[in-house]
Amino acid sequence: MPTPPVPPRVSRPTDRKGARADGVTDWQLRHVEIVRTSRDTYLPAAMAGDVRARVRAVLLGAPSSAVVSHLTAAVLWGLQVPLVGEDRRVHLTVPPGTRIRSRADRQVHCAALPEWQIARRDAVAVTSPGRTWRDLTAAGVPAAALLAVTDQMLARPYPRYAFDRVLDGARGMRGVRTGRRGLAVGDPKSGSPMESVLRWTLHEAGLPAPVLQHVVLGPGGQFLGTVDLAWPDRRVLVEFDGDVHRERRVFVDDVRRQNRLVLAGWVVLRFTSGDVLGQPEQVLATIRRALAGA
Repeated sequence: MPTPPVPPRVSRPTDRKGARADGVTDWQLRHVEIVRTSRDTYLPAAMAGDVRARVRAVLLGAPSSAVVSHLTAAVLWGLQVPLVGEDRRVHLTVPPGTRIRSRADRQVHCAALPEWQIARRDAVAVTSPGRTWRDLTAAGVPAAALLAVTDQMLARPYPRYAFDRVLDGARGMRGVRTGRRGLAVGDPKSGSPMESVLRWTLHEAGLPAPVLQHVVLGPGGQFLGTVDLAWPDRRVLVEFDGDVHRERRVFVDDVRRQNRLVLAGWVVLRFTSGDVLGQPEQVLATIRRALAGA
C-alpha cells in the first residue's frame, strides 16, 4: 500500500524564525505545498491567491511604520480597479528614510502619511479610502479606471467634500488634475466598473451625458425596466452586458426586457467589455448614429 503524502506543516504566513518556533524545519519549509514568497517568507500554497494572506506575509519583514497602500489598499477596501493588470505585489508606504527596499513580493513607496489618512482593516494599517484614491491618481491609473473607483466610493457613500479635502492637500502633485476631472463626472448610480469605463469614453468623446439607472415606463405607466445608460429625450438607451449576462436566466430576462423596450419605441444598444475595450471608436460611432437618428 503506497504511503500517503505528508501534509505541509505550515498553515499560515510565516518566516523562518516563526517556523522554527512552531517546530517546522528548513526541510519541511521546502514542501511542495508551501510557497516561498521572499528570501525569508513562506505561505501555504492554498493561500497564495488571498491578498490578505500575502499582506500578512509581507508585513512579517516590514517595519512597524509600514502602511498598506495603493492597489493593495484598494483591494482591502473592496474597490475594483479596471484596466489595470493583476499586481500580486503588496504595496507599502513607509516614512521617508526608512531602510526597506522593493522586491518581488512588495512595492515600497515613501511618503509621510498624516494620521487621518491611516485606518485599520483586519488589524492591518492601511491608507484611508481617500488617501488610497489619491495614491491611485498619483500612480498614473487610467482616468477611466479612476472614475470607476470614484463611482464605487461615492456609492458607499464617500462624500464629495472628502475627495476635495484630499485633493486640496495635494496641490501641485502628480495626478491632481486627473482626480478633479474624474470627480466632476463621478456618479454613485454607476452599475459596474466597466459601465464607468464606458461612461468615461462617452465623456471624453464629447457625447451628451446619459441618465444612469433610468426607469423606463410604458404608455400606461407600467414598469418596463431599469436601464444602465439612457437619453430619455431621444429614447435611446445603452446596456452594458457583463459576465453575469451570460447566465441563461439573466439572458432570457434580458431578451424579454429588450422586446418590451423596443415595442415601446426605444432604440436599445448593447455592448460588452470586448466592445468597450477592443473597439471603442465603433461603440462611439454607433451611439452617435443612434442619437442623431432619434
